[in-house]
Order: sequence, then C-alpha cells, then structure tokens
Amino acid sequence: MTATPSVAEPQELLLQLLDPANRADPYPLYAQFRDRGPLRLPDANLTVFSRFRDCDEALRHPSSSVDRLQSTVAQRMLADGTIQRPQVPPMFLFLDPPDHTRLRKLVSKAFVPKVVNELTPHITELVDGMLDRVAERGRFDVIDGLAHPLPVTVICRLLGVPLEDEAEFSRASALLAQALDPFFAVTGEAHEGMADRIAAGQWLREYLHGLIDERRSRPGDDDLMSRLIAVEESGDQLTEEEIVSTCTLLLVAGHETTVNLIANAILAMLRDPAQWAALGADAERVTAVIEETLRYDPPVHLVARIASEDMTFGDTDVAKGDTMMLLLAAAGHDADEYDRPGFFDPDRKIFRHLAFGKGLHYCLGAPLARLEAAVALSAVTARFPGARIVGEPVYKPNVTLRGLATLDVVV
Repeated sequence: MTATPSVAEPQELLLQLLDPANRADPYPLYAQFRDRGPLRLPDANLTVFSRFRDCDEALRHPSSSVDRLQSTVAQRMLADGTIQRPQVPPMFLFLDPPDHTRLRKLVSKAFVPKVVNELTPHITELVDGMLDRVAERGRFDVIDGLAHPLPVTVICRLLGVPLEDEAEFSRASALLAQALDPFFAVTGEAHEGMADRIAAGQWLREYLHGLIDERRSRPGDDDLMSRLIAVEESGDQLTEEEIVSTCTLLLVAGHETTVNLIANAILAMLRDPAQWAALGADAERVTAVIEETLRYDPPVHLVARIASEDMTFGDTDVAKGDTMMLLLAAAGHDADEYDRPGFFDPDRKIFRHLAFGKGLHYCLGAPLARLEAAVALSAVTARFPGARIVGEPVYKPNVTLRGLATLDVVV
C-alpha cells in the first residue's frame, strides 16, 4: 500500500527554497517543483508555479495583480492591525492600472532609447578602466572588479548622484534587494536584518528628497532626476514621492539585476571555456550569450502576483486574493519548452525566457541592462582569453535576486 504524502511536504519544499544551502545550485530543487506541478498551500493562500507555460500565462493574465495589499493575507493583517497601509506611494512595480499606466508612461518619457544609447561611450570607458586595473593585478573578483561597480556607477550617473555618494547608494541597494525575498509569505516571520533594511530605505528616501530639492533649484543637463522633475504629459506630472519611489526602484532593480546578469554570464562561460573563447573571438555573439544567460541562470528567480479575480491555470484553480509565486528560474529549465535545458548553449535557435517579465510589467530597464552586459562581456572575454576561475563561487543569501557575492578569476 502506498503511503499518503505528508501534508507538510509542500511547506518543506518551500523552506528548502529559502535555505541558504541551496543558493549555489537551486536547479535540482526547482526540478522537484516542476515534477510536482503547481504547489498549493491553502492555509497560506499561496500557489507556486514552476513550469514555463503556467508562469508565462500568469504574467500575461489581466487578472494578475502586482498590488500586494490586494492579497487575502495582507487584507487580514490590515484588518487586525498587524500591518499599516504605507504612507508613501509604492514603486510602480507594485501598482496596477490605471496608476501603473500613468506612472510608467511618464517615466518612460525620461527613459527613451535615445537616453540609453547615449550612455554607450560612458559605459565603454568605465569598462575599459576597470579592465585596465584587472590587467595590472593579474586577477580579480568579478563582482567587486566589474559586475557590481559598473551598473551602480551608471545608475548614479543617470540619477545625477555625486561620485562620493555612490558607496552609500550601493550599500542601501544591497540591503533593499533582500526585502524582495518571500520569507513572510512562506514562514509568517520577518527575515533577519529587517531593522537594517528599514534604516537603509529611510536613508535613501531622505537622500533622494534632498537631491530633488537640489535639482529643482539647479536642473542638470541630462540626468534622469531632472528629466523626471520636468516630464509632463497632458498636464500631469510626477509628485515628489512618486519620483522618490521611481528612483528607488531604478536603483534596486536596475542595479542588482544587472550585477547578476553580468556575473552569471561570466561564470557560465568560464565553466565552458569554448564559450568564453567564442565570444572573445566574435563580439557579435554577445546578444546570444546574454539571452541564453537570461534563460539559463537569470538575475531574478521569482516574482509574485495576486489573483484579483478567481483564476484557472490548466487544472489549478486560484481563488481571488491568493498569492501566486512564479519561479521564473525553474520555468527557464522546463524540458517541455527547451531542448537540453540544463546546458548553457548560446547557439540555440530560439531564445524565449521570462527573465524580464511579460505584459504590462515588462522590465522598463531591459535595454539598459542588455547594453551594460553587452559592453562588459564582449570586452572582458576579448581582453583576457586565458581567464579561469580560482576556488568556488560564493553566493549572496538573496532568494529573489539570487546572485554571486564573489567570483575570483585569474586572467
């Protein structure tokens, strides 16, 4: 007689997802999620999707909300006073239409392709300078020496942040990235370090308010902060709090994700030296390398959506107010969608992934992330054809924005 599966099994699987021991290689665990299909935890009003088709449909579905306060759990906590409604507007990453439509349209006007493309010479100069320092030393930590300082410098330049403040910006970004992890949704408890993240958020908001005051009195020539202050559409403007929330989003999402994209691509190629050599010899391969990295080892491993109405995905019903956790990194290794999904293969004929989302909330910063990665990856492979990994890569504790903490390389 077959034993009845334990009721605790889904919860245990989710706890393994949060376990730092699985951070270096979560993909065998993701395979267990896919094998089980949609994972339901009715007591937590939570459904976990890990297959490509389900995640893709959930991202596109018009009833998939990003407003976390719409969830049954949040409504219950608001009612009993466990949490309070925030006094400041959320980042538009967590807003639904029409608020999301209005804000994204306004921000997009200050983030047009022309602005991104104009950064190419600056990004190239930054990368060349970093690689000059690597050549002098003969080895480097990929994170500290390239993947981390490049996007934070670019974001700070975009926002008009003075060079001397970049280190504090970077520290705040790293702390706030941890706040995206789903610890409370799974365990019902706040993750350690909450006080530090709250303090980082308060420091960042105060700093940005000060920067806005400065830009109102002395607008910059081309910085994004000045553009956001000046942007106007049909008489509508961004409020100061909306500008602060938008800049916070650009800092955290735009910085941490690009760090992970660059570092993950470098690691994948160094583990397959033929790929490293191929890109070094042919810079035109860089687009394929980036898109395959976004599938194979993406910067964002999971996102959440709230069912604003009763929904059905295949045989799985999701009740209004339930949270849907979408394991995007697991979806990228779905054998029903990809041939040999566990292999890093930039020569795939079709590139299809969910790394930048889908639908209304497709990543606004995707062109900038791709540009930064393209410049960095093509330059580092061409400059150092004999590069090799030293020791084992070390990962940050982050679950959602999973990425490397250190990756030592000899060139």
